[in-house]
Amino acid sequence: MAELRTVLIVQAMLIINCYVGLISGDQLHQGRWELLLQNAGVSAMHMTLTHTNKLLIFDQTLAGPSQIMRTDPPCNNATQDCWAHSIEYDIATNRVRPLHLLTDTFCSSAAFASNGTLIQTGGWNDGTRVIRYFAPCSDATCNWVESPVHLTANRWYASNQILPDRRVIVIGGRRSFNYEFVPRVPSDGAFQLPFLVKTNSVGEENNLYPFLHLSSDGNLFIFANKDSILFDYNKNQVLKTFPTMPGGGARNYPSSGSSVMLPLESANNFQKVEILICGGAPDGAFKNATTNQTFVEALRSCGRMEITSQNPQWEMEEMPGPRVMGDMLILPTAQILIINGAKNGTAGWQSAREPALSPFLYTPTEALGNRFRVLAPTKIPRMYHSTANVLPDGRVLVAGSNSNYGYRLSGVPFPTELRVEAYIPYYLHPHYDSKRVNITVISTKEIKYGSKFIVRFTLSRRPSENIKYNAYAPPFTTHSWSMNQRMLSLAATPIVKGKGGYLVGLTAPSSAVAAPSGYYLLTIVNGGVPSEAKWVRFIN
Repeated sequence: MAELRTVLIVQAMLIINCYVGLISGDQLHQGRWELLLQNAGVSAMHMTLTHTNKLLIFDQTLAGPSQIMRTDPPCNNATQDCWAHSIEYDIATNRVRPLHLLTDTFCSSAAFASNGTLIQTGGWNDGTRVIRYFAPCSDATCNWVESPVHLTANRWYASNQILPDRRVIVIGGRRSFNYEFVPRVPSDGAFQLPFLVKTNSVGEENNLYPFLHLSSDGNLFIFANKDSILFDYNKNQVLKTFPTMPGGGARNYPSSGSSVMLPLESANNFQKVEILICGGAPDGAFKNATTNQTFVEALRSCGRMEITSQNPQWEMEEMPGPRVMGDMLILPTAQILIINGAKNGTAGWQSAREPALSPFLYTPTEALGNRFRVLAPTKIPRMYHSTANVLPDGRVLVAGSNSNYGYRLSGVPFPTELRVEAYIPYYLHPHYDSKRVNITVISTKEIKYGSKFIVRFTLSRRPSENIKYNAYAPPFTTHSWSMNQRMLSLAATPIVKGKGGYLVGLTAPSSAVAAPSGYYLLTIVNGGVPSEAKWVRFIN
């Protein structure tokens, strides 16, 4: 009897240990959250990462008092708005610096120029036709500058895309069914785009902040509402009309799903282009939310389409749960993170309920039906006007959420959110440190198209046979739409063991069509574990 009792106890301990192992393993893959700032001072309606490793965050100038004052002199409280509506967040110091916005950036758009300057366009009220510039600096002297040249049309809820010729195309906006270029020649105005008229749903719109992706032939994929086209912006000509996306609802503001172009591969010379669009809201959801406070469940569906195939068709799949206003980001591992948003309702003032607290991880290379994983939940609702950006160390900075006109810190279902937190993905767990590469030297940081460059790195063990070299263009993020986000997997020579580490030769993309000129984060992903990224710049 004593021996039987001993056997049973041992078996029970083995079962318990196995169960604990499963729990800890599951927690490891879910990632975790960390609060970075209790009060950033400004709610992050718009956010982007600059090549100086600082994040540019801004709201709107007509939001009333924020929670941080401007420090640029002079500021007379009697005659001026001395509250800051933009900040610069320093990743290294975890501190913010107030900036001075001159005109209203409410629901605006932006893209980076080749030299790293942010070209920021439009907004509301006195800012609807304004072009602004922010040239990142390392000495805390840079600030917003406005161009004397204005846009030709109002741009409120428009989208921007950097082009191979270094111009920025600005498309759409409320009641602006056209596009224009920045910079533009004096004779240019706004070019009509009937596609935006066609996709405008009466009473709901659902085609604001259209999704733009630069395809491998240099033309533009444009998605609005449920429909999409391949567009030659130089000739103002629709080259192809794609099938309507199934799913029973719209995907653009205010139904606000999100879109990403999946990472491009050097193996096919960056020619194969796949678009993934997830979430949104059923037809009529915006009217229900705004007229009778009925918040219908958001869409669960995603559509994936290879737009460069001979017969493009949407392949539909389901997320683990409904989501509207979710942000989609490409992680250094080439997986897609879907984060922020709500389960019911739409974008708009107080138009959503049930925050979607748990991010989803999407692995494009897995089989259909096995691509999603539910991650660790945050405790902070990130509703309307939330943003997220991937950091060079692989964390994801999350900020914003303001469903109220002005700063309402209490007395409403979802108060204005000023806390800043980081989602820390599974691959940053110490369990993976032995696989983590440390990039020590890059032979040149200014890399011409098609040229080769050398990267030296260290590693505590032999490199994996599964090793990737990813170049990532960080997006400008607002209203669930990460503009200009792009990742390319670069071609590489065999790795050579050298003195003090390893050497590998990488080849830059062949042209600005594959990778528009500008700053990219270079990451080495060894056996699925990414290094900290280093900045490089692709140039003509």
